[in-house]
Amino acid sequence: MTPAHILFVEDDVNLGFVIRDTLENVPFIVTHCINGSDAWATFQASRFDICLLDVMLPQSDGFTLAQQIRSIDTQIPILFLSALANKDDRLQGLRLGADDYLTKPFSIEELILKINVFLRRTSSTNERSLRVNTILNRQNLTLTVNGQTQILTQRETNVIAYLLDRPNTLVRRDELLRAIWGDDDYFMGRSLDVFISRLRKRLAQDLTLRIENVHGVGFVLRQ
Repeated sequence: MTPAHILFVEDDVNLGFVIRDTLENVPFIVTHCINGSDAWATFQASRFDICLLDVMLPQSDGFTLAQQIRSIDTQIPILFLSALANKDDRLQGLRLGADDYLTKPFSIEELILKINVFLRRTSSTNERSLRVNTILNRQNLTLTVNGQTQILTQRETNVIAYLLDRPNTLVRRDELLRAIWGDDDYFMGRSLDVFISRLRKRLAQDLTLRIENVHGVGFVLRQ
C-alpha cells in the first residue's frame, strides 16, 4: 500500500527538517515547502492526502493558503501547526475550513495520531461514497455500473481512476494530459473533450457520479 502523501508547509528550516524526518519514518511521503506561494504551486501540481500548514509564512500566509486549497478541494484534511495560540486565530483557522489546529510546541506523537485519524476518516468516506454504484477494477480494466460490467481501454481506466482518486476536486486539463498522455502532444484540446464525453456515457447509469466541465480549465468528478 502506498504511504499517504503529506503537503507540509513550515518556514522554520530546523523544525521542518525534524518533523519531516519523523513523518517519513512512519512512513509517510512528505513534500516540504517553506513559503505559501511555493506550497500553492506545489499543491496544484501534485496529489496530496493531507495538508499540514504553518500560519506565519513568507510570501503568502497559511490562512490564505488554506483558502486557496479549499477553493479547489473541499475534502482534503487541513491541519494548522502554529505558534499563534490565541482563541481568535484558532477560530479563524477553523472557519477557513481547517479540520484541526495544533499550537506549538506540540507533541509529535499527537500530530501523528491526528494525521492517521483524518486519513482513516477520509479513506472510509471516499470508499463508501465512490463504490456504492460504481466499481472500477484497475487491473482487469473493467467498470461495473449498477451491476453492468464494461470493458475499458487502458487509458479510459487511467482517466477514470485519476478522477475517482480526486473526488470533488478540480483536475486541470494540462494536469490530466500530462498524467495520462505524458509528452504525447498529438492528444490535445478537442480530443480530450471527446474522450471525457465517452467516459460520461460509461458512467451515465450511476446518478451519484458525474463529470463536470469547468470551461477552459478542467474537470471535476462530483459525487
